[in-house]
Amino acid sequence: MAALPTQQPQFMSNGDRRTHPKDPLIENIEYDQIVVPDKKSWKNLFAYMGPGFLVSIAYIDPGNFQTDLQAGAQYKYGLLWIILLASCAALVIQSLAANLGVVTGKHLAEHCRLEYPKVPNFILWIIAEIAIVACDIPEVIGTAFALNMLFKIPLWLGVLITGLSTLVLLLLQQYGVRKLEILITFLVLTIAGCFFAELAYAKPVASEVLQGLFVPQLKGSGATKLAISLLGAMVMPHNLFLHSALVLSRKIPRSVSGIREACAFYLIESGFALLVAFLINISVISVSGAVCNSSNLDPKDLQSCKNLDLNEASFLLRNVLGNWSSKLFAIALLASGQSSTITGTYAGQYVMQGFLDLRLKPWVRNFVTRCLAIVPSLAVAIIGGSSGAGNLIIIASMILSFELPFALIPLLKFTSCKTKMGIYVNSIAISTTTWIISSLIMAINIYYLAETLVTSLRESHLKLVGIVFLGFLGVLAMLIYLASIAYLVIRKNKDGSHLIALTASDNRDVVNGHGGESLPREDIVNMQLPQTRNNNDALD
Repeated sequence: MAALPTQQPQFMSNGDRRTHPKDPLIENIEYDQIVVPDKKSWKNLFAYMGPGFLVSIAYIDPGNFQTDLQAGAQYKYGLLWIILLASCAALVIQSLAANLGVVTGKHLAEHCRLEYPKVPNFILWIIAEIAIVACDIPEVIGTAFALNMLFKIPLWLGVLITGLSTLVLLLLQQYGVRKLEILITFLVLTIAGCFFAELAYAKPVASEVLQGLFVPQLKGSGATKLAISLLGAMVMPHNLFLHSALVLSRKIPRSVSGIREACAFYLIESGFALLVAFLINISVISVSGAVCNSSNLDPKDLQSCKNLDLNEASFLLRNVLGNWSSKLFAIALLASGQSSTITGTYAGQYVMQGFLDLRLKPWVRNFVTRCLAIVPSLAVAIIGGSSGAGNLIIIASMILSFELPFALIPLLKFTSCKTKMGIYVNSIAISTTTWIISSLIMAINIYYLAETLVTSLRESHLKLVGIVFLGFLGVLAMLIYLASIAYLVIRKNKDGSHLIALTASDNRDVVNGHGGESLPREDIVNMQLPQTRNNNDALD
């Protein structure tokens, strides 16, 4: 990539080499990269394939399976509308995350570091790290359940083994991350196919399924709790940081038409990947709802449905897989947990690099996150057993839902900012839709917090003084939560622009006649594939 001799970038300074970690662009360094041709063609879609599917793995992780199974067993099809709402919201939100990276050349965490003062930025980083740990807990427990089903390993020992399992999988990336992703996706889609086939045996009533999809209802605090868990499991905060960074690994034409094409193809790719995840989640809830609410269920399966978790769910596939249902479900669960953990590791690296400008080796990053996730998982596995571990997955998913506004609001404000996005700024329709979605998510969270607080105090056996004190603490916590969200909403963006300059290859597409550099970001690529740099680069 040669620099233009007579033109300078409009927004970035030009130099011989990348001299500061905050610089979003790179110079001419040879490493493996995916190059998108300058010529417009539908075939370019294949060059953009990857980030959306990698992100979508998080939508079919053990946390999703757990919440889907319980939602179907307890409320039949009554919470399907949450999956529809969350999937539509995820498509819009993930596309905004991709647009932010494509247009500005910086991912969401980097924008937060540049936009917010040190204290709010540090708090946002802590919240993002907690979200990543909360996302890792279902993977830990799901893997432990899988090991228990496959080898009869005690749950607590399986939790400890997961501390090393993902490190082994990260080592396998040296043989090619694409091959690893294809293998993992194949295994997860295998269990999805089993649930699709089980639908033919379970035969859910179509009218009831459609009613559950399009008629919103929340029957009691238990339904609200599961609804929040479903939202947290479907629209994860760390996915926003992840998607906005993964798109920086493509070398796209830096022209108006090239950027528009990139945004459109990333939307198509994300839409297809999320459609697959949507169908998987719908099938899991439908199978669970149809089987567990059947009138001819035998007593053993009926008892399993009352306390349905990942360790008991294999009986749902007995009609399709027979005696192999437990083993095959465990293999798919193991693949789901491990693949989701890899995406969590990537997200953790981007979050730490973006907020703090600090980079760790993947195995160090994974080890720290996994240790933080193992501690509560191990304690619950020892004390509460299988049932307690299943409940911990639900709690972890709820934490993700409560933390979502702290990633979503900055994303909405950045992509709605003219100085950051230029002509690619969100339209009024998109801005209105996304703010309505985020408001609904926050409203459900606040409703559950208030309802839980009132119910807990009403059923408490404490003296009046204790009830008043706990009530005061609960109200104070809600006020702090609301005030933090209000700060992010009300605060004005900085005036400075983070737009990357366009190339001058097509004068009709150039902004103000200035040329510039192009993606991909070498640091982003090397976080995913550290082995891709050649020996000459290592010596520089």
